[in-house]
Formats: sequence, C-alpha cells, structure tokens
Amino acid sequence: MSDHPSNTTQSNSQTTSQPAVSPEELEAAAAAAQASTDPLADAQAELVNLKAQNADLADQYLRAQADVQNARRRADDEITKARKFAVEGFADSLLPVLDSLEAGLAIPNVTIEQIREGSEATLRQLKSALERNKVAEINPTAGTKFDPHHHQAISVVPAQQEANTVVTVLQKGYLIADRVLRPALVTVTAPK
Repeated sequence: MSDHPSNTTQSNSQTTSQPAVSPEELEAAAAAAQASTDPLADAQAELVNLKAQNADLADQYLRAQADVQNARRRADDEITKARKFAVEGFADSLLPVLDSLEAGLAIPNVTIEQIREGSEATLRQLKSALERNKVAEINPTAGTKFDPHHHQAISVVPAQQEANTVVTVLQKGYLIADRVLRPALVTVTAPK
C-alpha cells in the first residue's frame, strides 16, 4: 500500500510538466477515461482537458489584446487626421469668396455702384459659406430678453422697454454648431 501513494506522486509530477496537448490526444484521453473506472485515469483525462481549455483561452486572450491594440492605433490615426484636416471643408467654402475679392480688385476704373454690387455679392457668398459650416449669427432684436450665454452687455441704458432687455446691438455675435464663437455686444435696459 505504501507503494501506491508514491506512485501517485510520481504520476502527478510527470503530468504537470507535460507540453500542450493536441486535440487528438485530448479525444484519446477522454475515450480512455470513459472506458476506465480508475480514478487516476479520470483525473489525468480531466487534467488534459483543462490544459487544452487553458491553452485555448490563452490564445483567445492574446488575439483579443491584439485586436484592442489595433483598434486603439486606428482610432489614434483617425483623431490625428481629423485634427490635421479639420478646417479643410471650411477653407474650401471660403475659396470662392477669395476669388471674388481678387476678381473685384483686378478690375480697373470701377464705379462706386460696381464696388457696392461686388461687395454685396461677395458678402452673400461669405454668409453662405458660413451657413454651410454651421456658423450662425447672434443678432437679437430690440426688446429681446438679455441672455448672458449669447450676449455680452457693454452698457446699461435707461429705456421705456422692460428691464434687462436688449436696446441695441453694437456687434453681432456668432455660434458654431450651438457653441458661442463670439457673443453679441449689446446695450441693455436698466432695472427699474
């Protein structure tokens, strides 16, 4: 009986140092485990099965890590490109405005009416380019409630309007995609 425990110890130390198991060996071990009723054979078959599962999970883990690293690298590349070329569309929208200004300045002997017409056409082009790029005016009318998020009060003046309303706009403000680029400079009514 004393031989049996030492044999078990020797068998266990031999199985822990075995290399990775192929699927064929796994099937053979599983078939042998089913055929035998020996607890040692059952334990060895289970060990082989667990080693195979461990190797498979380790492989899956390494592949998942590689996928995450590749996704992170692609995202970093996209962010770099987005930052580098963010103004490309906006600049493209402004090129016709630049062309119009240069063409207007190249005409000799221009009348005041022609300058005015050219300036108005160029201003329409510029406004259109800004609208296409989601730049909107902040131009409150007189009597509009003062909004500190969109307006900047330059002075407070006495007026017949309700308190804290816009009296005049000194300079238009602008939004870009719902974010204030520049607040409108306004005068507001004094509290009563």
